[in-house]
Amino acid sequence: MNSELIVDVKPSQISIALLEDKRLVELDEEGREEKYAVGNIYLGRVKKIMPGLNAAFVDVGYEKDAFLHYLDLGNNFNTLNCFIGWVQSNRKRIPPMSKAKQLPEIEKHGQLGDLLKTGQEILVQISKEPISTKGPRLTAEISIAGRFLVLIPFADKVFVSQKIKTNEERHRLKQLIRSIKPKGFGVIARTVAEGKKVAELNNELKILVKRWEETLVKVQKAKGVTLIREEIGRTVGIIRDIFNSSFKNIFVNDKIVFNEVRDYVELIAPTRKNIVKFYKDDIPIFDHFGITKQIQSAFGKTVSFKSGAYLIIEHTEAMHVIDVNSGNRSKAVGQETNALEVNLAAADEIARQVRLRDMGGIIVVDFIDMRKGENRQKVYERMRNNMGDDRTKHNILPLSKFGLLQMTRQRVRPSIDIDVEETCPTCFGKGRAMPSMLFTDQLKDKINYLYSKLNVKNFTLYIHPYVYAYISRGVPSLKMKWKLKYGMGIKVLPSQKLGFLQYKFYDKKGEEIDLQEEKEKISSKK
Repeated sequence: MNSELIVDVKPSQISIALLEDKRLVELDEEGREEKYAVGNIYLGRVKKIMPGLNAAFVDVGYEKDAFLHYLDLGNNFNTLNCFIGWVQSNRKRIPPMSKAKQLPEIEKHGQLGDLLKTGQEILVQISKEPISTKGPRLTAEISIAGRFLVLIPFADKVFVSQKIKTNEERHRLKQLIRSIKPKGFGVIARTVAEGKKVAELNNELKILVKRWEETLVKVQKAKGVTLIREEIGRTVGIIRDIFNSSFKNIFVNDKIVFNEVRDYVELIAPTRKNIVKFYKDDIPIFDHFGITKQIQSAFGKTVSFKSGAYLIIEHTEAMHVIDVNSGNRSKAVGQETNALEVNLAAADEIARQVRLRDMGGIIVVDFIDMRKGENRQKVYERMRNNMGDDRTKHNILPLSKFGLLQMTRQRVRPSIDIDVEETCPTCFGKGRAMPSMLFTDQLKDKINYLYSKLNVKNFTLYIHPYVYAYISRGVPSLKMKWKLKYGMGIKVLPSQKLGFLQYKFYDKKGEEIDLQEEKEKISSKK
């Protein structure tokens, strides 16, 4: 399997697509002004204790207070909280971890109100981004993630990823990490640590310990609610979590992000830094790699997947529901055989859809009914195998006799929901349309308005590929005539995201030019 990461950087957002054998399997979109919240460490302040929920609401600087449950305090909360108080009271130097007083673990069924009080400052970490009307979810069990290891202050134990199956390797990693682990720290060996040498693990462990020490320095200087440590950007975070030998290319269309990604790849795999490539063609990067078309076909309520079969995907507040339909298949192989074939193919597509849309919470799949228990077991096993590549924690139950499969998947951030429906490309929802033959005249008027009235000499016009093909034909083409009249600073490019008679103008900084807004400004000045 060949993996590729495509990073589309725009002024307002960054879109990251993961391709496996050219097939889109994961899509992340992040606003440029938004911060990657999961993993951020804050010095927060307890706003309200909720005895009925055995939880507290904590101010970490968001509009809505964050939620901290008793079970998310961590077993060693008393030790961590006491040590942070010691750090805050000592403004001259950072106390060494080895001298921290180890207090008893908190009770399994204790009360949060016995450990925290309103107004108290507490070191917390974001475990879930704000979803819907809810604020962030917090944990007080601080962890600092690296590529191979995760460092947990005061846990003082060694854990190994459950995805490492061989007992010999699990034992080797535990023994190795115990020999290099500083006192007072717990360590989790991630899946990619399998087979790694002691030198690699020791180097990363030193880096993680240094990051924790830097965190303590910021805590020492902090006053009030403060962001103490910010998680790395989502692009680098994805590479950290999934980078392996199957990666063949990482394409980035922004120089700053390109340098950031290349530096990180050079750090974790010096011999493979050349797989990071800067994309500088004029065609939008997602169009060039066929991602735009895959997004438009994969998102939406109805998703076709094989020989007329299709899925109906519904999202509700409580759960995600997926219905499998055989469509117009007409193979004369018997109902049971046909149902099994469709269900197995559906299991492949559903696993992809769950990752692609980043569905979280409860997911219920209504497969086509099958009478034989062994066939239901085959579909269940196929689903489990397909979800094996999913990094997010999940649990899958066998199919019921009604053909229902239930799954839970950890919800860390809001599910991705992309509206792939377009306004009518000819009338734009009005029911009446201008003659399509006049569309190029309209474009010329817009270009003239930008060039002559607004004095914008360098801009890019994006249009539908069919319209682009039309204006590019002939010698000289319509596109060339515009360039000769208005200057070579004009670029006209196709975009698969646009409807047939849609168009968009962008300035040289990559920001969209709203012509209607500009006209209103001109008229108001008059």
